[in-house]
Amino acid sequence: MITIDLIQEITRIDGTTYFDISNMVMNGRAELAAIHGLIKQVRIIQLNIPRSTAVAAYEDYLNAHFTLPPENFTEWQEWLPEVGTQSETDYHTIIRENHIG
Repeated sequence: MITIDLIQEITRIDGTTYFDISNMVMNGRAELAAIHGLIKQVRIIQLNIPRSTAVAAYEDYLNAHFTLPPENFTEWQEWLPEVGTQSETDYHTIIRENHIG
Protein backbone atom coordinates (compact mmCIF):
# COMPACT_ATOMS: atom_id res chain seq x y z
CA MET A 1 0.00 0.00 0.00
CA ILE A 2 1.39 3.36 -1.08
CA THR A 3 1.23 6.27 1.37
CA ILE A 4 2.23 9.60 -0.11
CA ASP A 5 4.09 12.22 1.87
CA LEU A 6 6.18 14.29 -0.53
CA ILE A 7 6.25 16.13 -3.82
CA GLN A 8 9.25 15.79 -6.08
CA GLU A 9 10.16 17.31 -9.40
CA ILE A 10 11.17 14.83 -12.07
CA THR A 11 13.19 16.02 -15.07
CA ARG A 12 12.68 13.76 -18.05
CA ILE A 13 15.49 12.94 -20.47
CA ASP A 14 14.11 15.54 -22.90
CA GLY A 15 14.44 18.24 -20.22
CA THR A 16 10.72 18.65 -19.48
CA THR A 17 9.62 18.42 -15.87
CA TYR A 18 6.60 17.31 -13.88
CA PHE A 19 5.64 17.10 -10.22
CA ASP A 20 5.38 13.61 -8.79
CA ILE A 21 3.36 13.16 -5.61
CA SER A 22 4.80 10.10 -3.91
CA ASN A 23 6.92 8.96 -0.96
CA MET A 24 10.51 8.38 0.13
CA VAL A 25 10.65 4.88 -1.38
CA MET A 26 9.61 6.24 -4.78
CA ASN A 27 12.11 9.05 -4.34
CA GLY A 28 14.76 6.37 -3.95
CA ARG A 29 13.50 4.69 -7.12
CA ALA A 30 13.67 8.05 -8.92
CA GLU A 31 17.26 8.51 -7.72
CA LEU A 32 18.09 5.06 -9.15
CA ALA A 33 16.34 6.00 -12.40
CA ALA A 34 18.53 9.11 -12.64
CA ILE A 35 21.68 7.09 -11.94
CA HIS A 36 20.72 4.61 -14.69
CA GLY A 37 19.84 7.34 -17.20
CA LEU A 38 16.09 6.65 -17.29
CA ILE A 39 15.34 10.21 -16.16
CA LYS A 40 17.63 13.22 -16.05
CA GLN A 41 17.12 14.37 -12.45
CA VAL A 42 14.90 14.25 -9.37
CA ARG A 43 14.66 16.72 -6.52
CA ILE A 44 12.39 16.85 -3.52
CA ILE A 45 10.25 19.98 -3.51
CA GLN A 46 8.11 19.42 -0.39
CA LEU A 47 8.49 16.89 2.43
CA ASN A 48 5.74 15.83 4.81
CA ILE A 49 2.81 17.18 2.84
CA PRO A 50 -0.23 17.59 5.09
CA ARG A 51 -2.95 14.95 5.05
CA SER A 52 -6.08 16.13 3.27
CA THR A 53 -9.10 14.69 1.53
CA ALA A 54 -7.32 15.15 -1.80
CA VAL A 55 -4.23 13.30 -0.53
CA ALA A 56 -6.33 10.35 0.70
CA ALA A 57 -8.24 10.18 -2.59
CA TYR A 58 -5.03 10.41 -4.64
CA GLU A 59 -3.48 7.61 -2.57
CA ASP A 60 -6.50 5.46 -3.42
CA TYR A 61 -5.96 6.24 -7.11
CA LEU A 62 -2.23 5.38 -6.95
CA ASN A 63 -2.89 2.13 -5.09
CA ALA A 64 -5.51 1.10 -7.67
CA HIS A 65 -3.35 1.91 -10.72
CA PHE A 66 0.34 1.51 -9.83
CA THR A 67 2.67 -0.83 -8.00
CA LEU A 68 6.00 -0.03 -6.46
CA PRO A 69 8.69 -1.01 -8.96
CA PRO A 70 11.42 -3.41 -7.82
CA GLU A 71 14.94 -2.08 -7.36
CA ASN A 72 16.04 -3.66 -10.66
CA PHE A 73 13.49 -1.86 -12.88
CA THR A 74 14.53 -1.00 -16.45
CA GLU A 75 12.09 1.78 -17.34
CA TRP A 76 10.65 4.76 -15.52
CA GLN A 77 6.88 4.80 -15.07
CA GLU A 78 5.32 8.20 -14.47
CA TRP A 79 2.70 8.16 -11.73
CA LEU A 80 0.39 10.80 -13.19
CA PRO A 81 -3.40 10.83 -13.18
CA GLU A 82 -5.52 10.39 -16.27
CA VAL A 83 -6.54 13.71 -17.81
CA GLY A 84 -10.11 14.79 -17.07
CA THR A 85 -10.58 12.56 -14.03
CA GLN A 86 -11.25 13.30 -10.37
CA SER A 87 -7.73 12.05 -9.71
CA GLU A 88 -6.36 14.83 -11.91
CA THR A 89 -8.39 17.32 -9.88
CA ASP A 90 -7.02 15.82 -6.64
CA TYR A 91 -3.47 16.00 -8.05
CA HIS A 92 -3.82 19.71 -8.85
CA THR A 93 -5.45 20.37 -5.46
CA ILE A 94 -2.45 18.82 -3.69
CA ILE A 95 -0.02 20.87 -5.78
CA ARG A 96 -2.01 24.06 -5.08
CA GLU A 97 -2.42 23.32 -1.34
CA ASN A 98 1.35 22.97 -1.05
CA HIS A 99 2.05 26.17 -3.00
CA ILE A 100 3.98 24.30 -5.71
CA GLY A 101 4.23 25.35 -9.33
